[in-house]
Parts: sequence; C-alpha cells; structure tokens
Amino acid sequence: AMELVTKGACASCHGDSFSKGIDPTYPKIAGQHSDYLYVALKAYKTEGNAQIGRSNAIMGGVAKQFSNAELKELATYMGKLPGELKTVPENRFR
Repeated sequence: AMELVTKGACASCHGDSFSKGIDPTYPKIAGQHSDYLYVALKAYKTEGNAQIGRSNAIMGGVAKQFSNAELKELATYMGKLPGELKTVPENRFR
C-alpha cells in the first residue's frame, strides 16, 4: 500500500501523518472508516453524475490513476492508521 500512497502523493496535501492537511480545508483521512474512504475515492472517478460523483479537480486526477482494487487497498491502509478522528455520541443518544 505504501507504493500506492507514494504514487498518489497523498502526504503532499493530507500531511505526513494523514491527520494534518496543509490547511484546515483538507480532510484528516488517517483512521477514517475504510469503507467510507473507498466510496469517496471511487466517487472522485465518476464524472457527469452529481448523485454519486464528487467534483474536486485534484482528487479526480489522483483517483483516476488507480484501479478500484487499488483504491480499496489505499482505503484499507488509511483506515488502519492511527488518527485524530473521534466518534462523539450526541447527548440525546446516550
């Protein structure tokens, strides 16, 4: 998976730990749910369908370099990394 991370140059925007982007608008991806990351990465490859696509020129270019199997491997890798993301239950659900 590391060669995929290098090919995608993920750290150049999302930071070396993938938890601190180059500015606050870049998402923290380390420790994010891998199934969510996979769906998001695939969505960047989708064009002309606003229901399932995501439009971001940089991520579109990155995601299109990879097969879906490679995106799945990337998502699995990122999901296993320690991250700063926390799931905090809402008061009404406690």
